[in-house]
Amino acid sequence: MDLSYSKDELAFQNEVRSFLKEKLPQRMSERVRSGGELTKDDAEEWHAILNDKGWLAQNWPKAFGGAEWDAVQRHIYDEEAALADAPRIVPFGLSMLAPVLQKFGSKAQCDRWLPRILDGSDWWCQGYSEPGAGSDLASLRTAAVREGDHYIVNGQKTWTTLGQHANMIFCLVRTDKDVKQQEGISFLLIDMDTPGVEVRPIVLLDGGAEVNEVWFTDVKVPVENLVGEENKGWTYAKYLLTHERTNIAGVGFSNAGLEAVKRIAKAEMSGGKPLIENPHFAARIAQVEMELMALSLSNLRIVSKAAKGGAPGLEASMLKVKGSIIRQEINDLARRAVGPYALPFASEAIEGANEPPIGPDYAGPVAAQYFNNRKLSIFGGSNEVQREIIAKTTLGRMQ
Repeated sequence: MDLSYSKDELAFQNEVRSFLKEKLPQRMSERVRSGGELTKDDAEEWHAILNDKGWLAQNWPKAFGGAEWDAVQRHIYDEEAALADAPRIVPFGLSMLAPVLQKFGSKAQCDRWLPRILDGSDWWCQGYSEPGAGSDLASLRTAAVREGDHYIVNGQKTWTTLGQHANMIFCLVRTDKDVKQQEGISFLLIDMDTPGVEVRPIVLLDGGAEVNEVWFTDVKVPVENLVGEENKGWTYAKYLLTHERTNIAGVGFSNAGLEAVKRIAKAEMSGGKPLIENPHFAARIAQVEMELMALSLSNLRIVSKAAKGGAPGLEASMLKVKGSIIRQEINDLARRAVGPYALPFASEAIEGANEPPIGPDYAGPVAAQYFNNRKLSIFGGSNEVQREIIAKTTLGRMQ
């Protein structure tokens, strides 16, 4: 594979850099760099800026209002955006639900929901995991019973990221209890303002409430909000999860994180030489850099396949596992590089309530990122389950 960018790709890279320099609000980039929490208003503002440029729906076909970028363009943008400390685009509507609607939804559903995703009218969240159905998603129990022109939904979802901000949720629900687990699941779109929907925040160790429980009590959902066919939701869920797992690889974030580790390691330490001169630490940086280069190439191949209409299965699992391991390794290197300044501390310290800051500026987000990214091993399908998928698929091909 040719590792060098073409003339057009280099021109696109310069365009992305110029755009980020001109349009990315400085207060947002500083907040991302310092580990501060972005608000919903921040996310909506960046969403609107990208949409005005036509760069919001990067992987959508132009027929649906997307940019229809190829794999290299998406790779370039992700890398440059991460290096510029741009906010991450909230993925639930744009990168997870939209591909499902475009492939399996009706024309009426695409005409209704896709424009609202683009203009920010709807904020979506994902209703997959349940208290007894996380990695074993097929064990979900939230039920939807059809009564005339509506489904009546009862049950509970958990670990619903940013659900406190959402007005819509796409849900997996059980519509048939008398068949094999995977064959009785449907894919529903539910208005969060419907009577009977309750969102309860889950307060995390850092005092934040990034995730939530969502409860459904006799919630009426119009039948036209069923995506595809009843009891075929498992097929749509697997398709969505391949896109989610590919996104979790986070090559751009890893590249930016590795550059940050190098800057920290090159800084003069109070006790003597820069840490980068420590052979053991330098070797760990070199090792993760080689693994990241290999992941980057694999990501380009797999995203390219998805852009041509394919839904990577085994490959997405491989990206998810390796990508999460690399990001966690980079977080660990950063934690070790800042030493005692990486000790956990209250989020209020990041916000400036305690002055002066604890340690150098670059130490602020290290602890929060290290602990928060432990979840990468779990969401999108735990790494253990992904390894099982890889093993079964590979051994099955060998038989």
